[in-house]
Amino acid sequence: MTDVQEQSRADFPHFTAIPTRWQDCDVYGHVNNVVYYAYFDTAVTEHLVREAGLRSTESPVIGVVVETKCQFRQELGFPEVIDAGIRVTRLGTSSATYAIGLFRQGNEKPAAFGHFVHVYIDRESRRPVPIPDQVRDALSKLAV
Repeated sequence: MTDVQEQSRADFPHFTAIPTRWQDCDVYGHVNNVVYYAYFDTAVTEHLVREAGLRSTESPVIGVVVETKCQFRQELGFPEVIDAGIRVTRLGTSSATYAIGLFRQGNEKPAAFGHFVHVYIDRESRRPVPIPDQVRDALSKLAV
């Protein structure tokens, strides 16, 4: 995975603004580490809903997360709005790998950087299948 210090806003073609919530914070007063993964999921899913017409409860093909990773560089807290940037670093036959940067609004360097891998499977058989065309089209716009 690329080092977070090498990343900036310009490396991400799509952003989603995500407000932090009071409940996101732990007893130390900063966003708990597990919540960063929810922000990753929100950023990716928001793009798929808007650009690919994702209907997760209805589609015969679904994307399941098989891998995530996060590098933490700065604390995030409440109240803040995070700009979650995404790009696709690999677009395979049945899987897609995303790079995700979580930026404090106004900052050029991410507070956290991670990746997220989706494998597309048939809802019934749970076996990998090709990425649906509308999803592939939406993801190709984010490919580097």
